[in-house]
Amino acid sequence: MAERLAPGDPAPDFTLKDSSGKEIRLADFRGKKTILYFYPAASTPACAKQACDFRDSLEPLRARGYEVLGISPDPVAALAKFVEEESLTFPLLSDEGHEVADAYAAWGEKKNYGRTYQGLIRSTFVVDPEGTLSLAQYNVRATGHVAKLRRDLKLDS
Repeated sequence: MAERLAPGDPAPDFTLKDSSGKEIRLADFRGKKTILYFYPAASTPACAKQACDFRDSLEPLRARGYEVLGISPDPVAALAKFVEEESLTFPLLSDEGHEVADAYAAWGEKKNYGRTYQGLIRSTFVVDPEGTLSLAQYNVRATGHVAKLRRDLKLDS
């Protein structure tokens, strides 16, 4: 597993396909503040809750200069279904081989019901306009995470 990233580190660049199959590059967001959130699986209850929280906060986030990108190991077709089911209004990106999750140290050992396995670690990163991380959060909770992120970014004051 890669070493965890921290504020001040350069954000690893990537190119991934979104739910429509269009290639999206992190470099396309240079000059903007970008929230990258890694989630384990589309169309699961916790991931739907988190995605809907981002959807419902998108306009206030954009008003403060933030864009949102969701990244999971799901294939494009699963992301397209998830976008439609939840009426999501921001890009979801497919990282099937989890190379991007590896680069962000968001793929690693997890434990569930006494079982240890490799999987996606729910994580959130904020990339500043120059491409540097201003925030790196690992093992975040799906429920309440967007509200906590807004507090951490001092967006509710």
